[in-house]
Amino acid sequence: EVQSQGGRLEEARERPRGGMKRALLRGFKTKSGTRVSENKAKLSKIDLRNRSNQNYVNNVAAQAVQKLLSKTTNQKELRWQDVEAWVKGEPFYQVQDIKNSFELAFQSKDLDLNVEHQEVEELMRSCLNTYNRTSIAFETKEDGAGSLIEALELFRKRGINLTHIESRPSVIDPTYSFFVSFQGTLEEDNVRELVNDLIRHTKNVTLMGTEEVPWFPRKISDIDVFAHRTLDAGAELESDHPGFSDHEYRDRRRIICENAHRHKMGDPIPTVDYVDDEIKTWGIVFDKIQPLVQKHACKEYLEIIPELHKECGFTRDNIPQLEDISQYLKKKTGFMVRPVSGLLSSRDFLNGLAFKVFFSTQYIRHHSKPLYTPEPDICHEILGHVPLFANPEFAAFSQEIGLASIGASDEQIVELARVYWFSVEFGQCLENEQRKAYGAGLLSSFGELEYSMTDEPELLEFDPFVAGKQEYPITTYQPLYFVAESFVDAQERMREYASSLRRPFNVRYNNITCSLDIDRDITVSDDGIPMKEEVKEEAKE
Repeated sequence: EVQSQGGRLEEARERPRGGMKRALLRGFKTKSGTRVSENKAKLSKIDLRNRSNQNYVNNVAAQAVQKLLSKTTNQKELRWQDVEAWVKGEPFYQVQDIKNSFELAFQSKDLDLNVEHQEVEELMRSCLNTYNRTSIAFETKEDGAGSLIEALELFRKRGINLTHIESRPSVIDPTYSFFVSFQGTLEEDNVRELVNDLIRHTKNVTLMGTEEVPWFPRKISDIDVFAHRTLDAGAELESDHPGFSDHEYRDRRRIICENAHRHKMGDPIPTVDYVDDEIKTWGIVFDKIQPLVQKHACKEYLEIIPELHKECGFTRDNIPQLEDISQYLKKKTGFMVRPVSGLLSSRDFLNGLAFKVFFSTQYIRHHSKPLYTPEPDICHEILGHVPLFANPEFAAFSQEIGLASIGASDEQIVELARVYWFSVEFGQCLENEQRKAYGAGLLSSFGELEYSMTDEPELLEFDPFVAGKQEYPITTYQPLYFVAESFVDAQERMREYASSLRRPFNVRYNNITCSLDIDRDITVSDDGIPMKEEVKEEAKE
């Protein structure tokens, strides 16, 4: 426990894990300046640190060590400088959090010393683990550059890897306040000793009260937690749906939806053996939209079509399989497709984009009305969305929207959904001073595509700050379209908009581990996370 300023953090090895954290909190000042007692400490039900998959981190570390050893099998002895040289040449070293961790770790090593394999694995486990974070604020006792250096030396001495640091002048004293996040938790000896050091050598040491944010996936496998939570469409049809009275059609959709419901990330996407009526419906839509697309679609969309034709069977007589589409996109931009049984919430759908995952249905509209659909179907997904996900600039823009949705408030999700609507769904761009369509809602709807290119709708320059406030109709053609200068410009504007959203942490996608790197200690609410019993029940069904 921290007794007081200048006191000592006593070890609490005999305490239960949950009680230990509460005991460690006692005596620290919160952000509001009040002290937190043991029975009043309000903790989130689900802490991101507790949700981290330690087995996953251990496996990654073990694989890294195995790869290192395979590169140095001819050496009789392994030294720290050999480890450092190998690490700097690996792709994961380009991830800033991981790079910072390794740089600080190697600074504390004598690089000429020999190293045991177990030591290397411990290093990998520590530096590749981007989950556990603790945040502390403190003030230096006097002004001057040397005071910060002395404080940071305390972190180095205890082997603590910083992941974030920011400073601001003190309002009252001629000193600086520092806000630091680092790898480790208060359950670890070196972190507790660091706190003791800070209490002795700095002032106003404060454990930052972690802000609670809505739950979000941390690893790509977490997508399986929510991908089955559809809001509408799927196997259940409204009475005004063209296929409502067609039992054979409904049975087909039910089977397709059940297969999507059981799908897990990493598994091959189930193949759908489309029947003659479905292929005929696809062909009618294909023939109707293609002439208009050739005239009004942006060049980035049209450039992809020949490749889709060659690699995925993108023709009027064949409905491409999502597995072929997913493998193609993965080679082009890293995006992949995940089948779903219906519409997802805006939060779930946008969170998937952060991981370069696009959710797609596999069923098709009813053959009685081939040019009408009341919900997204395979025609909309493949004809509208898929081609541009093979374009690097568009893929990056889409992921920017997804990353902005991570941990966002409900109000922010509403705004981001509007930005998505006016860009990815109904966006236009300039090409040789002419308007072209890139939104999937336009590229899969011959009627609205024609209408959107007339003088009737209002046009505005794409600005996510404006688009996020703009409401839109869902049952009529859009009265307003946003026009982007280019995908690159749209991406830069999206980054500027995302950075303006208040969020208590920064996030980046780790391409090596297919997970999100968070730079600060946060807690998440458990709202919306299905209980294990619920997931098991869904699997039985």
